[in-house]
Amino acid sequence: MKEDRQRCFGSAPGKEFYAEYHDKEWGKPVHDDRHLFEMLILEGAQAGLSWETILKRREGYRNAFCHFDPVKVAKMTDEELNALLKNEGIIRNRLKVFAARRNAQVFLQIQNEFGSFDKYVWKFVDRKPIVHRRKTLKDIPPSTPESDALSKDLKKRGMTFVGSTIMYAFMQAVGLVDDHLVDCWCSK
Repeated sequence: MKEDRQRCFGSAPGKEFYAEYHDKEWGKPVHDDRHLFEMLILEGAQAGLSWETILKRREGYRNAFCHFDPVKVAKMTDEELNALLKNEGIIRNRLKVFAARRNAQVFLQIQNEFGSFDKYVWKFVDRKPIVHRRKTLKDIPPSTPESDALSKDLKKRGMTFVGSTIMYAFMQAVGLVDDHLVDCWCSK
């Protein structure tokens, strides 16, 4: 990673992990269902917190939630989920922890209906990334009509922690939307 690269975020000293996430993941199209599930769980956990807080706990989430295997997470018992409320490697919010199981169950229903979560989620952007080239992070909206539609549909299916703002962050994270700024090296 070159130190002279202009980034949207993550360039501050001591934030190398954040720069790596920016450079290698954020805004890059994802079509792997397990990775899509991971980002759904992480973005839901992030609600009300900074993304940096969650990113620092990513390994803790991997270990707590069966390496983001939706089949295993969907089968987690109340006892297993309650035990996670003592796990310092994750955000110990009861609603968020229990939402992971419910969202995994809905995720599997969507896979069954559409053949994959990938096929389902990419239909919200007509199967190609929406690319913006805004000047500043302040120019990026908290939600869009596409994130509104995705949020509404996921809620209707029974998911929680999938509000429109959370879904816009998810869409950015998995490359449904590319919001790299005009002066960012990733937008060149």
